[in-house]
Amino acid sequence: DLSLLRFISAELTRGYFLEHNEAKYTERRERVYTCMRIPKELEKLMFFGIFLCLDAFLYVFTLLPLRVILAMFRLITLPCYGLRDRRLLQPAQVCDMLKGVILVICYFMMHYVDYSMMYHLIRGQSVIKLYIIYNMLEVADRLISSFGQDILDALYWTATEPKERKRAHIGVIPHFFMAVLYVFLHAILIMVQATTLNVAFNSHNKSLLTIMMSNNFVEIKGSVFKKFEKNNLFQMSNSDIKERFTNYVLLLIVCLRNMEQFSWNPDHLWVLFPDVCMVVASEIAVDIVKHAFITKFNDITADVYSEYRASLAFDLVSSRQKNAYTDYSDSVSRRMGFIPLPLAVLLIRVVTSSIKVQGVLAYVCVVLFYCGLISLKVLNSIVLLGKSCQYVKEAKMEEKLLNPVLTATPGKPAGKQQGTFKSTQGISTDENGSTSVTNQPVHQKENMPSLLVTSNSDQFLTTPDGEEKDISQDSSELKHRSAKKDLLEIDRFTICGNRID
Repeated sequence: DLSLLRFISAELTRGYFLEHNEAKYTERRERVYTCMRIPKELEKLMFFGIFLCLDAFLYVFTLLPLRVILAMFRLITLPCYGLRDRRLLQPAQVCDMLKGVILVICYFMMHYVDYSMMYHLIRGQSVIKLYIIYNMLEVADRLISSFGQDILDALYWTATEPKERKRAHIGVIPHFFMAVLYVFLHAILIMVQATTLNVAFNSHNKSLLTIMMSNNFVEIKGSVFKKFEKNNLFQMSNSDIKERFTNYVLLLIVCLRNMEQFSWNPDHLWVLFPDVCMVVASEIAVDIVKHAFITKFNDITADVYSEYRASLAFDLVSSRQKNAYTDYSDSVSRRMGFIPLPLAVLLIRVVTSSIKVQGVLAYVCVVLFYCGLISLKVLNSIVLLGKSCQYVKEAKMEEKLLNPVLTATPGKPAGKQQGTFKSTQGISTDENGSTSVTNQPVHQKENMPSLLVTSNSDQFLTTPDGEEKDISQDSSELKHRSAKKDLLEIDRFTICGNRID
């Protein structure tokens, strides 16, 4: 019996039975809790990653000169040892010598670049043109970083590979000139970035600085609405760590140049302080919003950042082993795209031109400052190593350190063996023997309500057991796609979160 009165009464008195769709609303509540946890988990990863970049950056100023001196001492004292060793220098010493020579050559080449002329040239441009230039510099920095590490790796391998092999390269000298040219061009690129930021700081109406900071929020639009897997988010996190550390060094350069212009008046530092806080705060806010919505839209839990931190810690711990094949500074370069050599060249150039060293007391202060840098580097390395061991133990990755080579048995499907290993150790492997960490137990999937929608991204780092997945479907899918890489296999970042599978 329909009537207007009954319709109004039903609208006023009808209730909601949310418990009938418990799984849906539980999932929505968990998403809210995940977004609330993202800032804390992300900043813990960023804090750890920034100190890793700082460790690799301080290495260039502290331990690298000492290692170069030791390598030169070995060359000088070589006649005393005779020719018992087939190598004049060890491969690590050869790489140290190459790094030192590249650093010195590029430093002297940077003297021919006039910072003041570049500053006035950029300051004479319009605001819109400077905004476009700054965007182009950011893109160019990512592109040249991804290619530059390959150039340096090619130089190191060409200089240290066994000579018995048939020559399949163009020689050490062409690779060396390519590396010098790359470091020099990259240093100039970073100098233009620092100069543009300096112009924005010194503009009267601060409009350029506001536009440049609002450009960070455009990054949210280009990232949030894309499909992301956990490995792609790991690459983006590493890129954000590198970007934030580079911005800190650029702000240091800007402050040094401004303080020099005002005769090191400490009052001017408080004038720069609000602008520095604005740049840092905008960068942190953009990273938090970006990662919060990426994890929300792709059904990724906040615990994934603990896995990322464990993977970075694993690199540091594994580089301390006797059979380590690379130095950790090179590992950071490959993982995060952070190459310390061009940034170090620019910082040395700015510091030497801004601070004049005259007199015996000034040289004593320089020596004391260098000793302080070494102490900071050693202290930072010890703390990072202790934290890294803690993170590796929490992630149960000791088996990977003790057994670095885990190969699948020939003739057996890779997925079946991966599931068996994960059920016993809590770590999943692929056919190349790499492992990925998961903080969730295997039986967690059975306890979840059946109405919850499971995402493929939550299973991207782990390999399910054979009982939980249809092997016949896997075999047909593996014929048409390559195996996905885990965190420990990713050794260089990509641009804009491109897929790697």
